Amino acid sequence: MIKRRFFPLLLAPLALTALALKPAAPPADANLSKIKLPAGFTISYFAQGVKSARELAVGPDGTVYVGTKDDKVFALPDRNKDGRADEVVTIATGLNSPNGVAVRNGALYVAEINRILRYDNIAQRLKQKPRPAVVYDKLPNKDWHGYRYIAFGPDGKLYVPVGAPCNSCLPEQPIYATINRLNPDGTGLETFAYGVRNTVGFDWSPQDKTLWFTDNGRDMLGDNLPADELNRAPKPGMHFGFPYYFAGDVPDPEFGKGKSAATYAKPARKLGPHVAALGMKFYTGKKFPAQYRNQLFIPEHGSWNRTTKLGYRISLVRLDATGKQAQSYETFAEGWLQGKQAWGRPVCLLVLPDGSLLVSDDQNDAVYRISYKG
Repeated sequence: MIKRRFFPLLLAPLALTALALKPAAPPADANLSKIKLPAGFTISYFAQGVKSARELAVGPDGTVYVGTKDDKVFALPDRNKDGRADEVVTIATGLNSPNGVAVRNGALYVAEINRILRYDNIAQRLKQKPRPAVVYDKLPNKDWHGYRYIAFGPDGKLYVPVGAPCNSCLPEQPIYATINRLNPDGTGLETFAYGVRNTVGFDWSPQDKTLWFTDNGRDMLGDNLPADELNRAPKPGMHFGFPYYFAGDVPDPEFGKGKSAATYAKPARKLGPHVAALGMKFYTGKKFPAQYRNQLFIPEHGSWNRTTKLGYRISLVRLDATGKQAQSYETFAEGWLQGKQAWGRPVCLLVLPDGSLLVSDDQNDAVYRISYKG
């Protein structure tokens, strides 16, 4: 009887002490609970610990490749197709801000600031630190707006932008403030679009194969000028205004003098001022409800020089039935900004073969997966 009475009295303080010494672990997805999505949508981590995650691309076997603004390129295999990467594999290190990634014929193309590399047969060589072939090495080496976003167009050519080397200026080389394209072997470089200050995201319409791209407006004109741009380029050779006009109707205080806004292509849609619209994608999957299909999703990295922060979200631009006219601009996902503090910054999107939407985040070092449950 003595033991039966004493035993629980002895253990109780020990158990309480153990609990006091071991703090309760926070929920694994505490931040994700702050993200607001339309009804029926859910968000989860596809991968964590992906430092400075930027552009995303997917291979034929479903492996996701991640460029960064750091010095590494990662692979995220999901072999069991459970919607979460099995591991984070470092493919390459020591690169010059390898922001851009694209896949073609089993090869991974990686865009550093100054050159484009190619890793052949990459899916079979993930952990071998393969040596790349140099595809093109004559890109400018300036850091300002130097992150390269790359993608293969419907014409089979690799598109690569070269941002302006300044806030606003007359660039000393004609390749600045352009979108260019070249053959997969690095030959035949030509300029496709001019007057593009800084695009870090573009995609082609699934309806008519026209190039659409985001462009970031200049800084230091106040909180609300100019708007970021969503542009449509149905033909090569168009000029989108930099450095003379921004958002179609805002003249540069210095370089806009004597210029006419009518000379330059108007944006298909004005976006929020200084939201830093980046790696946009048309939703071409079949899992989201019909009203989202063939519509444009735009990650907004977030303003850095605005009195009240704006962006830090994913926006949705709805198009008309022809896919040629932007009709509305609304928030699809938000919550990375909490008051005046941001815990994450969306960068790039990718539609997976299963119809889910991946989102990279270079502040939270993560890749999220947005899916529709209904």
